[in-house]
Amino acid sequence: MLLAGAVLMAGAPAYSGAAIAQETAAPQPQGTVDAEALMRPGELPDIVIGNPDAPVTIVEYASLTCSHCADFHANAYPTIKTEYLDTGVAKLIVREFPFDPRALAGFMLARCVPEERRTAMIDVLFDQQRQWAGAENASVELLAIARQAGMSQEQFTACLQDADLQKKVMAVQQRGQSEFGVNATPTFFINGNRYAGAMTAEEMGAVIEQSR
Repeated sequence: MLLAGAVLMAGAPAYSGAAIAQETAAPQPQGTVDAEALMRPGELPDIVIGNPDAPVTIVEYASLTCSHCADFHANAYPTIKTEYLDTGVAKLIVREFPFDPRALAGFMLARCVPEERRTAMIDVLFDQQRQWAGAENASVELLAIARQAGMSQEQFTACLQDADLQKKVMAVQQRGQSEFGVNATPTFFINGNRYAGAMTAEEMGAVIEQSR
């Protein structure tokens, strides 16, 4: 069973949404996109964390080998999840923006596990990023993670050889770049407003409070 989500939550600082909003000024967006266009279906179904009908929508374009993305998921995400995603205020949509073959392989594996394990798989890949992304043989490390999710070696190999899935993951990246101007990770869109670079829990919380 994948336990990274529980581990991350255990280390989360105890903030409240109101406290975040009062103590931190919301950063200015670096642009805006058509929120309706941003939410149109792409080649792959969105990975949604939180209530799909939440009033605030956070879209994160991430690469699994991006250290800033891992930092966000380790340090800011647990608080955002507790204060905003779990309470129905916001939802987080994670979209693939792999910068290298290892990130692509990680995202493909996350797409190959059952939907109910997908976000936990992404959590583990970020949590153990240094172990697999920088390994001499990334396949060995990724296989160990895939086994935690219940994947056999045969399923692991078949997933990574799925040319159609690879094409779809890359289509998500290409759409983010061509339609929404994503060129770095992480890039967040909060109700259509664009914020490039990692955000602290306080900064994202302030934007969410401003957007609700």
